[in-house]
Amino acid sequence: MSKSIGGVYRDGKVELTKVPLDVPEGTRVMVTFPETSPKTNYDLRELGIDEAQAADLHARLRAFAEDWESPEMDIYDNYDKSSR
Repeated sequence: MSKSIGGVYRDGKVELTKVPLDVPEGTRVMVTFPETSPKTNYDLRELGIDEAQAADLHARLRAFAEDWESPEMDIYDNYDKSSR
């Protein structure tokens, strides 16, 4: 049976959002990178974020939304690619 767990790719490594307790150490994995765009939606539950945490994050980050969504910020969409 396969198992899906969300994660983030950083510095050549995948950081899982939660540790699977029922998977033996050394188990082979296959990582799939989904196509992403600035408007990609993610399953927050898969990332370990419940509804209350999502609401809290939304409320705290709302103040930055106008700046993030301005056309001037589009330059940062591919920041990692352009800085190498």
